[in-house]
Amino acid sequence: MGKYKVLLTKKAAKQLDKLADDIALPIIDAIEKLSENPRPPGCKKLKGRDAYRIRKGNYRVIYNVFDKELIVDVIAIGHRRGIYN
Repeated sequence: MGKYKVLLTKKAAKQLDKLADDIALPIIDAIEKLSENPRPPGCKKLKGRDAYRIRKGNYRVIYNVFDKELIVDVIAIGHRRGIYN
């Protein structure tokens, strides 16, 4: 299996920029690991849409996986209480 290319939407990039460094660095590390395994242990398929989420503390990363193109598209990054709205 080849390496996936990880892309961030403008919205996700802005959300990541707003986070403090101590919160953002573990999230960036988790996003980079998605290139090797887009469905790591602990990821969940979201109901009602073709997206997955991974947890990093109280924060969530929501993303789509396009297996044919080997692309992981990060849609949103945010705190668990407001990310699903």
